[in-house]
Amino acid sequence: MATTHFTYNPIPLPPSADPVHFKDFGRKVEGFDPAKIDDSQMEEIIEMLYKHSILLFKNLKLTPKQQFEMTHAFDPKTESYGHGNNKTGSTKASILHPDLKTIPHQPQVQLIGNGRVPEVYEGLDHPQLKHPHHRTFHKEPVSLEDEENGITRFYRWHIDAALYALSPPKVTTLYAVKVPQGEPQTCRYDDGTGDELKVPLGGTVFVSGKNMFDILPEQYKSLAVRTKVRYAPHPYVWMSKAHALPTGLGIENEGLEMDLEDLPEWDESKIKVFPVCWKNPVTGSLHLQVHPCGAHQLLIDPLPPTSSRENALYPDGATVTDLAQVRDILYKLQRPGISPELCYAQDWEEGDLVLFHNRGLLHSVVGAFTPDQLRMFHQCNLAASDEPLGPDAEDLKTHA
Repeated sequence: MATTHFTYNPIPLPPSADPVHFKDFGRKVEGFDPAKIDDSQMEEIIEMLYKHSILLFKNLKLTPKQQFEMTHAFDPKTESYGHGNNKTGSTKASILHPDLKTIPHQPQVQLIGNGRVPEVYEGLDHPQLKHPHHRTFHKEPVSLEDEENGITRFYRWHIDAALYALSPPKVTTLYAVKVPQGEPQTCRYDDGTGDELKVPLGGTVFVSGKNMFDILPEQYKSLAVRTKVRYAPHPYVWMSKAHALPTGLGIENEGLEMDLEDLPEWDESKIKVFPVCWKNPVTGSLHLQVHPCGAHQLLIDPLPPTSSRENALYPDGATVTDLAQVRDILYKLQRPGISPELCYAQDWEEGDLVLFHNRGLLHSVVGAFTPDQLRMFHQCNLAASDEPLGPDAEDLKTHA
């Protein structure tokens, strides 16, 4: 596509990132005015997002209505927030409940952040915001002493998605209204590898699902293209008493998940079963896209009859229902893809707008704020009007 409307430059990478893996990942967009956007400009932005996974706009003034309209342009047939409009407020048991405040006049846009807003804001009366902290979710959080010395964790690697009844949003838009300043922190993986990552205070860390797939050895690529994930019903309620691994990439095996019969009423037809790999609608690339915390079972297809069985994993296919085994397989597929050199941490400034391809990457919040540090963001994503596409016959021929 001959771009005609805007200028695109690579996003500034942290020193820890390996530029080889970021050639196509992330672009900073110059020349955009949300008050003057037309259809052809929006078409260009949509195509560029699918090519580059993240678009960063600086120094914007953006209303909740403009943010909703930009998000909506990616999927004009949908109107509902990714978890259902105003649904998070009523589902008190959900682990998402404390983190979201719905903007009343634009219910698809959420106010998220940290601290008490000192005034009535966008129709919300002095809202109290709560930044997710790994202490509330990880089995073994870092010590208070380490935290005082700037040590933090990935809170939870995820895709923005309800994973039950509603389809995963195509794009999430995040707009920084107020960003507290502070020293960078060190995000520790604490998984025995010694891996750590320098992160800005309260940054958002992204990894490419395409990189996550591309770096896998062949037998794991074969497994990935043959596997589907069946998610738990009401997964955020199901996992509400469970704890995360220190990397934030999945759940510890402690048996703390709720029994399915104790969950809010659920319907078999609304259970989500998604391929492990999702196909990019513009580039055709495969992105390894799994929300590891909500995964309940794996459905593995057998190898095609013409494929070599040498070193093959699950050559005859399998239905994996043992949670520990489900998690072990997914961890082997996903952990290489969150290595420090594959992470991009967004260092937020007020007026930043980030669009990210929610079906092409994983992200996590990092960091810890003190109660008096005020952080305010507008977040919007919309439950999609269609499901993600998995690998096609050609992909299976190449990888399975």
